[in-house]
Amino acid sequence: MANKENGGAKLHRTEDGFTTKWGFILACIGSAVGMGNIWRFPIMVSTYGGMTFLIPYIICVALIGSTGVMEEFALGRWAGAGPVGAFGKCTQQRFGSTKPGRLIGALPIIGAMGLAIGYTVVMGWIFKYCFMGLSGSLYALGTDMGAIGGAFDATAPEAETLGEAVSMMAGSGFFGIGNSVWQIVSLVIALVIMALGVAGGIERANKILMPALFGLFVILGVYIATLPGSSAGYKYIFTIQPGRIFDPQVWIYAFGQAFFSLSVAGNGSVIYGSYFSRDEDIPSSARNVAVFDTLAALLAAFVILPAMAAGGVEPSKGGPGLMFVYLVNVLNGMAGGRIVGAVFFVCVLFAGITSIINLYEAPVAWLQEQFGVKRLVSVAVIGVIGMAVSLVIQPWTSQWMDVVSIYICPLGAFLAAVMFFWVLKKETAIEAVSEGIEKPIGKWFYPTGKYVYCALTLVALVAGALLGGIG
Repeated sequence: MANKENGGAKLHRTEDGFTTKWGFILACIGSAVGMGNIWRFPIMVSTYGGMTFLIPYIICVALIGSTGVMEEFALGRWAGAGPVGAFGKCTQQRFGSTKPGRLIGALPIIGAMGLAIGYTVVMGWIFKYCFMGLSGSLYALGTDMGAIGGAFDATAPEAETLGEAVSMMAGSGFFGIGNSVWQIVSLVIALVIMALGVAGGIERANKILMPALFGLFVILGVYIATLPGSSAGYKYIFTIQPGRIFDPQVWIYAFGQAFFSLSVAGNGSVIYGSYFSRDEDIPSSARNVAVFDTLAALLAAFVILPAMAAGGVEPSKGGPGLMFVYLVNVLNGMAGGRIVGAVFFVCVLFAGITSIINLYEAPVAWLQEQFGVKRLVSVAVIGVIGMAVSLVIQPWTSQWMDVVSIYICPLGAFLAAVMFFWVLKKETAIEAVSEGIEKPIGKWFYPTGKYVYCALTLVALVAGALLGGIG
């Protein structure tokens, strides 16, 4: 049973950790709810036919949540460490040596750091647009697509190659173009939260930001529903095209969206699992993460698609262009657009902060584990590296994120799954995920994870490489 004196949970790691079950769950939800929920999920729903996409998506979420998310939580808690230490313990049990596992475990850390660096650039954009929304300067752009597009082009310049990007930034003094000041602001805020510790910083921030995010999205959704023409967006969301429900492409992209949205990459979930107590219910926690992450994605779809319909705009483009260009045009043109736009970017800001904290936590925790340094030192070192690299790569962010998300992150998820289901002994794996629950995990869990989920993580890697990304 849970330790009531500690708010429902005991710390697993002695130095720091989550103090409550819901603190842990909200942090995991915060790590999962990110840009994919906001600028990609609604477009996937639009592109692949409303419920035609949602049905396979929900099935994929259920599968990944009940295998991959549970596996990464359990692996981290069992080892009391991030991927380097956890993978090392797995190979030690199987082969008598931690070295191969620790070497392999470095890859998810590299992936987390790479993704965090790219996300730092994106967070700079979000902070700037949040400020513009609150100050009224975003609304002042009106519906002039030239002005709106020009504002984003100035914020996020593009280069074809990394060398060109470095030259562009160096030639401008790193502050002459791009969005360097807001980028630094966003990273400093994230680092301050992390420096306060898991309980005092990460847990507390998520307890505030996640409920606020969902509450604001609900308010936006209710308001959008009152606008003339918004009903077309809802109608489309609930439309099903029977002829496409078995289309392999729909299922591949639905799986990719679920895979990346739930943040199974062998890093963040393993790290967060290592901070949690042994008397808490991992299947229940994983289920909550899957449910609330899906709810956030649906709320975003119920805001964006009806808003686009009300504005008479067909949503045909995802990624940054949707959020920073096309949606700005729509919001500025509707009644109450200034307030709606400001609230929307505050929501995006909350989602972004919680996600970037999770990404940076993996390398921060690794430094602590590997070298025994204080948390403040680890946060400072990782922060300096993240800031320096992110400032340099700004015009090459899209290509940087593609490399990390298409190749490194799926490989990290595959390696974590292999370590848990193939390297770790079966009885240990089952015991690790069953700890803290009244009854042992069902007999379905291990074979489903070992044969189905492991195979699907490999599919995510191969399909992403062949199709130029699936999530």
